[in-house]
Order: sequence, then structure tokens, then C-alpha cells
Amino acid sequence: MIPPEQNADFVCAMEDVLEVYHRPYDPQRPVVCIDEASKQLLKETRVPIPAAPGRPATTDYEYERNGTANLFMMFEPLAGQRHVKVTERRTALDYAYVIRGVGRRALRCGGEGCAGARQPQYP
Repeated sequence: MIPPEQNADFVCAMEDVLEVYHRPYDPQRPVVCIDEASKQLLKETRVPIPAAPGRPATTDYEYERNGTANLFMMFEPLAGQRHVKVTERRTALDYAYVIRGVGRRALRCGGEGCAGARQPQYP
């Protein structure tokens, strides 16, 4: 929830973001969207039963926790390209490496780039 006293600032910032998405495609200034998600990795505890004629495949509801993985998703909507980087942890350093990689790819194309990312929250 946005506090009422910050509504105008939020709307102004959001208009700037939306303006970026209305730009025509320019390979010298790629628009790159970045997001992340933490996923729990699960391991089956029993072998699933494959489908048979007249019976769907069955998987037991019981599972074993098998750690977590962090996914960084980078998407260039106007070029139709996407990339996912998987890391073991969710740290500010991992995020910095991802941003550095996006910047290097933009510079390799000879452009300056424009990255849009939601504000990450790191401990």
C-alpha cells in the first residue's frame, strides 16, 4: 500500500517507467527488464507411477526438501530475448553480478541501455 503523501511521487516514477516501454526498438539502447524469484527445490520420496491406459500418472504428495535456488530473469521485450541466471543464494553481490552482465551486453552492442528492475530487498 502506498501512503497517500507519496502517491504523486509514485505516479511520476511509474510514468517514467511506462514511457520507456513505449520507445521504439533501438538495438543501441536495449530496454532490459530484470526480476528475481527464490524457488524451493523438492525431491520425490517415492517413485511416481507412470500413466497407463485408462489411468493417469500419479505422484505422491510427500516430498523431501532439497535446498533453494534463486532465479534472475532478464527480458528484452522489444527484441524478444530472455535469459535466466540461477544462483545458489540471494545476495546483493549476486544481483550486482547480474546487473554488471546486463550492462556489459548493452555496451557490447555499442549502446548505453536502459534497465528496469523492481527495488530488490536484501538482508
